[in-house]
Amino acid sequence: HYGRELTLAGIPQDDPLVYQAASRADTIGVFQIESRAQQSMLPRLKPTCFYDLVIEVAIVRPGPIVGDMVHPYLRRRNGEEAVSYPSPELENILKRTLGVPLFQEQVMKIVMVAAGFTAAEADELRRSMGTFKLTGAVSKLRDKVVAGMLSNGYSREYALQLFRQLEGFGAYGFPESHAASFALLVYIS
Repeated sequence: HYGRELTLAGIPQDDPLVYQAASRADTIGVFQIESRAQQSMLPRLKPTCFYDLVIEVAIVRPGPIVGDMVHPYLRRRNGEEAVSYPSPELENILKRTLGVPLFQEQVMKIVMVAAGFTAAEADELRRSMGTFKLTGAVSKLRDKVVAGMLSNGYSREYALQLFRQLEGFGAYGFPESHAASFALLVYIS
């Protein structure tokens, strides 16, 4: 009709009208962001760019909610709480999400950097995230994560807080790639 040929990969992701509609929660019938929970979050998050949609898709999940990641992220995004990182290494991993681990990949990188896990151990942790409550492996993993973080100079308080967030992923958290794929469909919808 407009003489334009578009593909899923070629649609520009900078249309302010899309983000304005999402920020108003005008999303009935829009893939992934039409639920009441998503519509409640949208005006609080106020997406203004594509990566904000990636965050939106990932943050309204049981994992981030149970792991107490939602409110810290929103407070930091709104300037109500300072963004802080316990180390420069973790800043590299958590900068895009304002110091709050929202994605499975971040969890894997954190335990490798902060707790001394090998890549294989980090992958074992990732696989166990969905089965924390079923296998009873929580205490074993908690001890290993906390001990590793303590030996690398992180505070016990931070190590325990981080592990509580990891436990939240056991209630279902997204990989970033999955959230980005969904966000593309959200934007196009």
